[in-house]
Amino acid sequence: MENGARKLTPQEKQKTEEIFGILMEEQKNSDIRINIPQKNIRKFKEVLLYILQKAGAKPNLGLTVLYKLLYFIDFDYYEKYEKQLMGLTYIKNHHGPTPREFIKVIRKMKENKELEEVKSKYFQLDQRKYLPLREPNLDVLKPTELKMIDDVLNKLGEMNATQISEYVHGDIPFQVADERENIEYEYALYREKPYSVRQYDKI
Repeated sequence: MENGARKLTPQEKQKTEEIFGILMEEQKNSDIRINIPQKNIRKFKEVLLYILQKAGAKPNLGLTVLYKLLYFIDFDYYEKYEKQLMGLTYIKNHHGPTPREFIKVIRKMKENKELEEVKSKYFQLDQRKYLPLREPNLDVLKPTELKMIDDVLNKLGEMNATQISEYVHGDIPFQVADERENIEYEYALYREKPYSVRQYDKI
């Protein structure tokens, strides 16, 4: 069960409108990168198994938290390196980002006995969890990618569904996306603290 949705504060709404205006102007004038998600399903599978190996047994790590961790891994990596890690396509829904590819890949991984799905209770709420059935193949992941995954897990991995859902609502890429539409990676370059993971040169 997903919780934690909230309306933007007036300050967040103003910042969102400012960022959206800047990006629209840049798109009209120029050189802004076209950022199309470059789905790397092989990497996604290994990242998922790595997350589940490290944190899958934690009581808070149900589907809601897992979706948000994947989102932050992908968007933090893009912000920091301007390259895609898994490159999944995330849709904005009422409770937070949802990776479009997730259900199809999970179904295939269950068929191949790479992971199993279990149902549990978390504070009396129904929870869907996944447990790994094989070791992740870390050869497909660069050191910078593994470090990013660890950084996100260390920062957000203890949050419950309500906490991480509320947290993601403050992130610029999520804020500026339209409901039920894709969340654009490019907006990660306009983040501010506490979301930004990159050291930018002062102007």
